Amino acid sequence: MISNSSRIVGAVEIGTGKIAVLVGEIARGRSLNIIGVGVAPARGVMKGEVVDYKAACEATHQALEMAEKRAGARIEEVWLAQTGGQLDAFYNEASVNVKSADNTVTQLDIASVCALAKEKELPAGRSRIHEIRRPFRLDGRAVPDPEHLSGRRLEVGYWIVHGPESKVSDNIHVVGGYHLEVRELVLASLASGSLLTTAEERTQGVLVLDIGKGVSDYVLYRDGHVLVTGTLPVAGEHLTNDLSIGLRVTAAQAELLKLRWARGTGQTRDKADKVWLNGDGAFGDRQLPKLAIETIAAARTLELLEVIKHKLGPAFLAEHCGAGVVLTGGTSRMPGIEEAAARVFGLPARRGEPPSWVKDELKDPMFSTVLGVFQFGLRTAHEHAMPQRRKTGLLSNLTKIFASS
Repeated sequence: MISNSSRIVGAVEIGTGKIAVLVGEIARGRSLNIIGVGVAPARGVMKGEVVDYKAACEATHQALEMAEKRAGARIEEVWLAQTGGQLDAFYNEASVNVKSADNTVTQLDIASVCALAKEKELPAGRSRIHEIRRPFRLDGRAVPDPEHLSGRRLEVGYWIVHGPESKVSDNIHVVGGYHLEVRELVLASLASGSLLTTAEERTQGVLVLDIGKGVSDYVLYRDGHVLVTGTLPVAGEHLTNDLSIGLRVTAAQAELLKLRWARGTGQTRDKADKVWLNGDGAFGDRQLPKLAIETIAAARTLELLEVIKHKLGPAFLAEHCGAGVVLTGGTSRMPGIEEAAARVFGLPARRGEPPSWVKDELKDPMFSTVLGVFQFGLRTAHEHAMPQRRKTGLLSNLTKIFASS
């Protein structure tokens, strides 16, 4: 039964392959109970961007309606995952002289340096998605919280993620068409990264790759903080396209072959090893070399991972990534992709596993982003409700929260 004092919120991901919606009940401003799930095949979305508004609305509204029906409640507001190949980012930092006579840092100093670091103007037609703060530096040394510390010069930097105003607003309008308000935008890479890595792993350094159907999102952590994030319009559908061209089959047939037989690293050696195209014995069904399927998929997988590594550039240093590479998203289900990632990045790689408090039916990679969005949404709601100085331990009760859902 829904309490009168609770709020009903939805976490929504409008992806290229699917629309995923989770409905949660927030009680007393901090505890969250997942009460509904909705998933629908995506339509009208390419590379994470809406290209057919009507089709995207129909698919999204189908998932929202399904989730509300299962929850037995109406969603009041939405936290929306944001992705797409048009996202970009830059780093900007600022510094201020500590103003107090005794050189003690105050909230005013902190607010001033943060405002300066975030005030850099965006290119025309761009909208801010996220402002990710790096650690403060006081007289050159990194400090998590400089207030009350003594120093002369305070510095901070922000990784500012932005996207085209039109593209960002498209997803908001799709949800708005269901008469819902989007309260928060959460970068998809940050959502997945926060769910699939621990604080210890983020301190050691870890790279999270969310490889979906149309886009690949990534986030690199170092020393416990986000170092860089990004989105590339290269993902699983490119494997499908290569299989379609290389094997001379339709896109639908190539997708089925990919799901059944593709590997991130080749395994078959016998050229005579064949698989059926459709497997139903109907007219037009034929056999294909399994080696060819694996070779095409492995080549494209390595290329995709190399593109991500190139995009990371000098920010990626294997020696600063002690926790390795974590893979999620639909394409991460492909056998052998961990070996391919380990080869490209020179690090141990694994598929992301949600924490033990996530219920079994939500452990599929398709829910990594929306579960992570709930983490961000819960944190934001709590920070708005609590005094500025009481932010620690916000998610400490997540095990209890989700296990009881």
